[in-house]
Amino acid sequence: MKRVDAVAAMRDLFEAHGQGLVTQPPQALTLLPDNRGDYITYSGVLPEDGVLGVKVSPYVVTPSGGKVTATTMLMSLETGQPLLFCDSLALTTERTAATTALAVDLLARADSANLAIIGSGPVALAHLRHVLPLRSWKRVRIHSRNILAKKETLEARFGNLQPFPEITDDCSLAVADSDVVLLCTSSGTPVLSTEHIRPGMLVTSISTNVARAHEIPPEALTRMNVYCDDRSTTPLIAGEMVMASEHEWSRDDIRGDLGELACGKALAPSPDRASFFRSMGLGIEDVKMALEIHRVSSHAS
Repeated sequence: MKRVDAVAAMRDLFEAHGQGLVTQPPQALTLLPDNRGDYITYSGVLPEDGVLGVKVSPYVVTPSGGKVTATTMLMSLETGQPLLFCDSLALTTERTAATTALAVDLLARADSANLAIIGSGPVALAHLRHVLPLRSWKRVRIHSRNILAKKETLEARFGNLQPFPEITDDCSLAVADSDVVLLCTSSGTPVLSTEHIRPGMLVTSISTNVARAHEIPPEALTRMNVYCDDRSTTPLIAGEMVMASEHEWSRDDIRGDLGELACGKALAPSPDRASFFRSMGLGIEDVKMALEIHRVSSHAS
């Protein structure tokens, strides 16, 4: 069965985004009554593809704790009828990792050799899978909290990957001399310090929906080349950007978003600084992935 090339899909999407050919409304957060949780609505319109779509992701508070789910619906612009209705778990994981991979391909130095991944869950492993073919990596290191307890399971999942990832319980060791660092955690507070970040390094971040969540210190932005997935929406909700903008940093300091990078319109990274790419996840990414799944499913049937 034909498989979706998620990175190619995101490249096509962001080239269209950079040309102004897609519509990306802001995310909408709706609080549920009586402190029962909330839900986020991600929507987008791809006119050239003749589709629109929406992903709804509730966070529901239950007696046993909070539960997050997500569902995506794809609809035809011609008929208004639904084309696809699916659980968004795998879709979100793949589009998140593919978006980061596209940013790495566009921002990382061509001679990047050392890769570090902070996080060891499904999203982190998807990042590894999508980023591994992009450069001639000589070393890959993976770190997360309590990672040694997962070592055997992770190494079994790595299979015959080359270079075979090194597992370390020391974050400083994981990022030492790394050219690219992928932050793939659910942490609401920094997992890297300013001492970890050095000139020439590319750091990517996805973070979580926790209020003001940030994986690097906000003050680090003033000393980095800053990029994001969408300059009109990301700085309004990304925790480190919101916090940094309350002090010395401005959203005007963003050197480019992913659409501008894909179209060659963004400012290139200054080599005397580290670079930072922040992804918050966009509705157009969900819509594009749903469309590719629909195309593969239709072809298979």
